[in-house]
Amino acid sequence: MPRAVMLCILFPLFTSPAAARQPPLKVFISADMEGIAGVVTPEQLGPSGFEYGRFREFMTNEVIAAIEGAREAGATEIVVADSHGNMQNLLIELLPADVTLVRGSPRPLSMMEGIDSTFDAALFIGYHASATNPEGVRAHTMSSARYAAVALNGEPIAESGMNAAIAGHFGVPIVMVSGDDVAVAEVQALVPGVEGAVVKRALGFHAAATITPAAARELIRERARAGVARRNEIRPHALRTPVRLDLTFKNYRPAEILAWLPGVERPAARTIAYTAEHILDISRFLVFVGVFTADLDP
Repeated sequence: MPRAVMLCILFPLFTSPAAARQPPLKVFISADMEGIAGVVTPEQLGPSGFEYGRFREFMTNEVIAAIEGAREAGATEIVVADSHGNMQNLLIELLPADVTLVRGSPRPLSMMEGIDSTFDAALFIGYHASATNPEGVRAHTMSSARYAAVALNGEPIAESGMNAAIAGHFGVPIVMVSGDDVAVAEVQALVPGVEGAVVKRALGFHAAATITPAAARELIRERARAGVARRNEIRPHALRTPVRLDLTFKNYRPAEILAWLPGVERPAARTIAYTAEHILDISRFLVFVGVFTADLDP
């Protein structure tokens, strides 16, 4: 038997030295639900909604499409953060076996929990527009019930802006976003060059012209592949420091009470301001404001 053939039989991995030298490529995926194809009302967004069970599956399938696209572009490790509502929406048994899922809340980095400087790119799936945008399906920032506006360093932001800044703190670029046309446009204005998958066109707060789940999966896979492939062309969105948060409530009393905390100012009747050394502390402060009550159970 020729020596070359014998070596291939005994050491098959040696026949693919390029694959053996492939560097790791880590991708982080943050998945919300309001921007999933077909979502228009609370009937799709929570356990009490009659369509929630079906749309959990649609959400999971859009995430799987993003995973497939990222892998086609060379991703070797993927972490997914379930980032809607109680953060327990994705059907874990449908995800690929080698994917890590971050789920449950509260958590310090909220929708971006699990990201760090070892990642090469981040993707946003199912995102929506900001509370201050007059358009967009289910447009809000952090809390549709509590907050009228959220601003960083004087600029109103969407959840996508907060999360892009967290990724930027670690030097990770946002390379792709899916959602309605308004949400995608917000991210593309913030992060030049980001790939966008528009899965529906906003017609109102509770109305949209949407493509089908199957079409959305194909579009997301394509854009995820393109975004990860172009990751070196897209700059991370890093904020200047220190970072100032301005948080405007829909009601008067939260601002009054929170202004009693050291380091918290009250520049307007329903607005508080908080300054931190970096965006991670801003995230922790926002999570605290959103979840703390004196009667918290274990």
